[in-house]
Amino acid sequence: MPRLAAGRIRHTVIFRLSHPEGSSAESEFLTAAGALAAIPGVEEFEILRETSPKNEYRFGISMEFAGPAAYAEYNEHPDHVQFVQERWLAEVTDFLEVDYEPLTP
Repeated sequence: MPRLAAGRIRHTVIFRLSHPEGSSAESEFLTAAGALAAIPGVEEFEILRETSPKNEYRFGISMEFAGPAAYAEYNEHPDHVQFVQERWLAEVTDFLEVDYEPLTP
């Protein structure tokens, strides 16, 4: 993975779903989450599956933004707000969100 350039933000979230593992509901949620990549300003979008037994989270989403303004626009975008209200709040049982800025000399 390339280094995060100065001024950029990497937004990450790890989460568990209420759906059974491998279910069509799980797949449908992940497909819906993938549509977030089309929101203007979203870069380097990935949906990831946890492989370590060190925590109980099953999935992760990672994306980058050119800076704070692009990140704020994403958070306020109607498609993101709708996804959170209609899918995330109803189907995610636990999550941890971490947003990074680079520490570069």
